[in-house]
Amino acid sequence: MGAADQRKVDQALAWARACEAAALFSIDPMLGGVALRAPAGPARDAWLDLFRDLAPAGAPMRRAPLGIGDERLLGGLDLPATLRAGRPIAQAGILAQAHGGTLVLAMAERVQSGTAARIALAMDSGEIGAERDGMTLRAPARFGVIALDEGQGDDERPPAALLDRLAFHIDLDGVGHAVALERAVIPVEIAEARRRLPAIAGADEAIAALVTVAARLGVDSLRAPSLALRAARAACALRGGDAIEDDDIATAARLVLAPRATMFPTSESEPDDSQPSEPEQSAEAPPEPPRDSRPDDGDQSEEQAPPDLTDLVLAAAAAAIPPGLLAQLRAGKTTRAKSERGGKAGAHAPAGKRGRPVGARQGQLRDGRLGLVDTLRAAAPWQRLRRQGLEGEDARRVIVRPEDFRIKRYKQRRETSAIFVVDASGSAAMQRLAEVKGAIELLLADCYVRRDSVALVAFRGTAGEVVLPPTRSLARAKRTLAGLPGGGGTPIAAGIDAALALADTIRRKGQSPLLVLMTDGRANIGRSGAPGRAQAFEDALESGRKVRAAGIAALAIDTAPPLKSIGDAPTLRLGQAMNARYIRLPYANATTVSDAVRAASPSP
Repeated sequence: MGAADQRKVDQALAWARACEAAALFSIDPMLGGVALRAPAGPARDAWLDLFRDLAPAGAPMRRAPLGIGDERLLGGLDLPATLRAGRPIAQAGILAQAHGGTLVLAMAERVQSGTAARIALAMDSGEIGAERDGMTLRAPARFGVIALDEGQGDDERPPAALLDRLAFHIDLDGVGHAVALERAVIPVEIAEARRRLPAIAGADEAIAALVTVAARLGVDSLRAPSLALRAARAACALRGGDAIEDDDIATAARLVLAPRATMFPTSESEPDDSQPSEPEQSAEAPPEPPRDSRPDDGDQSEEQAPPDLTDLVLAAAAAAIPPGLLAQLRAGKTTRAKSERGGKAGAHAPAGKRGRPVGARQGQLRDGRLGLVDTLRAAAPWQRLRRQGLEGEDARRVIVRPEDFRIKRYKQRRETSAIFVVDASGSAAMQRLAEVKGAIELLLADCYVRRDSVALVAFRGTAGEVVLPPTRSLARAKRTLAGLPGGGGTPIAAGIDAALALADTIRRKGQSPLLVLMTDGRANIGRSGAPGRAQAFEDALESGRKVRAAGIAALAIDTAPPLKSIGDAPTLRLGQAMNARYIRLPYANATTVSDAVRAASPSP
């Protein structure tokens, strides 16, 4: 089968599973929802149209835009009605309006963690309970969520609190329009499946198999096997059955557990190559009787025993893991966890009168810009009390007092400075430096749009030095890079220390540093300047831990040739010490390095 045919088969399988997930979610809304990773296009539109057709008639489907505020999400004060009535009038939010239906979350990969937490709380409790504008808001809110994910790479994902509550994680990226036009054939009516669902119970064998498979796949969430059991019940109802069967459990493992896998799945029944083989039969032992002469006691032999349910479910889940993810799991690829102290480069910072509006706070006019609408909202509930004793024109005025003043709050994204820490030592320095020079030139080309700057720290011989201070000038960068020398020892610790000092200077200017370490990790010069690989690598690890302690976002790019095991890479250990995202680019070029840095940096 050619590569083109294989792509068509993969697309057809991805689309079939997506259609099956849509059917199961429409049967049981308690599955939480679907995380749909796909760019805006015909495939995503076709899936949404399919779900609308399968959803219960009359069920609401509300769309929450990116950046939605708490008032629109949870509900709040209906300002016109409140001013007319002279008493607080509540207005339902999006979550309450989605009760009994579905909430479509646009650009879920960029949803703020606070917004995701409020949605998750409503999903858990089934109601809205909040204090806003002096009112207690309570309303039923049982809904499912379709999180539209348009992110690129592993760094751009919806918040984990939201993904954990969604049973199905679907990836339609790359599915063509022709494939998406093929609608799934539903074996029974969805309404009939909904009627069957309450009578289908979860068997103990199914629960044990799903929990075991989740553990072997490295799924550490307890919600995952619970959602998989619900999916198995819905699959049973979809095929018209009355009790969960093995195929239903395998379907749940494929759709719910496989996309959550974090480690390569193994079966306990697989032979262990490290154990010695069975010893040969001794000469003194009596010969084994022929198979035909053995007594038949009615018991089946071990070879004739039925396969274990857990192994069947595990095999189904392993077969459904996407090829790219499966390759990463086989290689043991790890991802960088977020630092507790540090944030992502280009994080938002409070701003006085510039930036993106993020609500309002109580204050005085001298503290900032007046939020007129928020001020009126704060004053509206008190109008009837304040108008007592007034007559004529004064009784119709909106009375605003200083304690009602609300001042607008803003957030402004800090400028990002990418600090390239480059290994300029050894015989391969010319190749690495050429790659970095090209990457820096590519990054500088769009610095005007991104408002970012780049700097270069090179280490060779016995020291590290800043050869290019933070700049957006392409001409200056080219002149500096053209004369950059290479060769000598590898003082990684000195290079990281120099970059750490530069990052501290950048932070003092109100910018966000991003440290990009490019090396093969084979340090041979210590911090003192003395040679010695063991001490030099320990010094490098100590410098990396200082980066982690400072909370600086970092990226570790491995330029070494491929090794037998990824765990043998010293750059990986440096990345772990720095709490950096590790990328293995043994054959990196300017474009791939530039794309990696853009992925680690925020969009403007």
